[in-house]
Amino acid sequence: MIDVTKMNLRYVTDKKGIKKEVILSIKDFEKLLEDLEDLAVTAERRDEETVNHEDVIKELKRDGIL
Repeated sequence: MIDVTKMNLRYVTDKKGIKKEVILSIKDFEKLLEDLEDLAVTAERRDEETVNHEDVIKELKRDGIL
């Protein structure tokens, strides 16, 4: 996950100095979008049954993938 405190954020303010918009690099923007997508997938799969690592390895070997 991206650490927002390490991002080089620049702000657009109104005449009163109130922050209205943020400017960030494309790289940081893309990282944020990736994190949002990961969080959305995690939320969608919240109720799915989990499978332990050993069972996954066995299944992959059985199917000839490993």
